[in-house]
Amino acid sequence: MVAVKAHQAQSFLKSPDPRINAFLFFGSDAGLVSERAQLLAKAIAARETPAGEILRFDDTDLETDSDRLAIELGTMPMFGGRKVIRAIAGRRLNAAMLKPLVLGGGLAATLIVEGGNLKPDEALRALFEKSAEAAAIACYADEAADLDDLVRQVLRAHKLEIAADARDLLVSRLGADRALSRNEVEKLALFAAGKQLIDIEDVETVVGDVAEMALDRIPTAAAMGHGTSAVIECDRWVSSGESPQAVIIALQRHFQRLHRVRAILDQGRSLDDAVKLLRPPLHFKSKQAFGTQCRIWTLDRLTRALSGIATAAKAARLSPSLETALTERLLLDLARLASAGPTSAATRRS
Repeated sequence: MVAVKAHQAQSFLKSPDPRINAFLFFGSDAGLVSERAQLLAKAIAARETPAGEILRFDDTDLETDSDRLAIELGTMPMFGGRKVIRAIAGRRLNAAMLKPLVLGGGLAATLIVEGGNLKPDEALRALFEKSAEAAAIACYADEAADLDDLVRQVLRAHKLEIAADARDLLVSRLGADRALSRNEVEKLALFAAGKQLIDIEDVETVVGDVAEMALDRIPTAAAMGHGTSAVIECDRWVSSGESPQAVIIALQRHFQRLHRVRAILDQGRSLDDAVKLLRPPLHFKSKQAFGTQCRIWTLDRLTRALSGIATAAKAARLSPSLETALTERLLLDLARLASAGPTSAATRRS
């Protein structure tokens, strides 16, 4: 029975108790949940001789064979080392399904489950925290010291050094999600390849504010017609402790800018001319995607989109308990509107 708090996780995972054969990673940082599950799976598989096989499971794997996970966990491999099963919690892969497996003992494989931002009284978290041969590991947003370690780790792998002021700026722009933070540091390392020292100008050029970028991806995905991606990004945002109403505000701002540019395009002016009028100015990295969205959307559908956003904003304010569901439905509605595609006349004007 092990409940590992967020500040204990790194130390615990350096040398997990070999008697523990079931692990749950949960918390608000989805990227950190996934990263730690992956690293632990590799470490456990590598300590076998020969190395164990790592298998992945989610709800879709159980659609046609609901017993497959139990069979894999209960079967000793004929060749190779002990298997490691990485499973993503979901509608089917839940506490009720896992309870007899975790409490039964004697698993032939190691089970690693990736959960969401679970509350203390949720059944899945309680199952792992109270089971004799299981552990629940909390994964919450990185603190400055964690981010500093991440920066050092990634840059060391690329044989790069970073100036103190540049490191401080870099750390200040990370932290919304471990996967996003790692990607930003990797991107910086690639940009600075061949340099002896990364300076503050390099960070300014390459690394944006991760939290802001995480929010910006949501309206961009919706406006491109990618409803599933928009909802996933929204869930990551909310799981990190942020408000769904911030997503609605970001959608309103984004679609207002699209509406303004589309109106100018319909007057016969060029996209470059229209974009130059936006305040604050459009970031150069966003220009291509924004231009694509302007071609996708007609003025009429943008007006309808803004009306829907206003309605959702009011409903979310009046019913805070439903704000996440209302925001997700809004994202899907906007994506469906985007999927209607541009009219030929709109395409010619843009």
